Parts: sequence; C-alpha cells; structure tokens
Amino acid sequence: MAEDPIARLRKICLAYPEAVEKPFGGHTAPAWRIRDKMFAMTSDGGDGSTLSLWCKAPPGAQDVLVGSDPDRFFIPPYVGHKGWIAARLDVPPINWPIIETIIDDSYRMTAPKRLVAMLP
Repeated sequence: MAEDPIARLRKICLAYPEAVEKPFGGHTAPAWRIRDKMFAMTSDGGDGSTLSLWCKAPPGAQDVLVGSDPDRFFIPPYVGHKGWIAARLDVPPINWPIIETIIDDSYRMTAPKRLVAMLP
C-alpha cells in the first residue's frame, strides 16, 4: 500500500531544525513553520478531492517547474505572486526527490542563517 502523502510530508518537514506543524489561520490542513514563519503548507483545493503542497521557491523555479510539468506544478493563488510554487500530490507518481528539494529550498529561504548552517 502506498504511503500517505501527508505522513511523508510530515516526516520530511519535521526533520528540519526547530520545524513545527501548525495549520494556517483557521484551516485544518497541515502546514509547517520555522519560528512561526511558514515554509510549507498543504491544500485540499477546498473540495477535499485534490491535495497539493505549497512552498516558497527561489527565483525562476516557478517558471521552470510549471513549464516542465504543468499537470503537476502550478502557481498557487494568494502566494504565487510572492514566488511560491505548488505541487499536486494527487497526480501519480509523486516524485519525492523533487518534493524534498522544493521543501529544502523553502526551509533554507525561511529559516535563520544559524539554523541553515546546521544543515548538511
């Protein structure tokens, strides 16, 4: 049986120094923060039938990812204009190495330099 994507995201995100899980606003979907700054969040599209991961992304990443696989990656509403990227997790197969890289980039862009220096 395939691993639950939320469980896998939780394992990835909480492995970072001082990362905590705390939903965004009044939502119940999982989100991960470092010192109360969000670096990753999930969305169910409002209908519960879709699942996506939203993360901060370095300059140019949106264009590259959306351009390379628009069925999987998209610019999320509300935060897309700030450079965030979204990845659909309900489109098999999930490319976990890419998801891990996206999360890593987002954490490094959000965390204080002292915590980033602790990473390999």
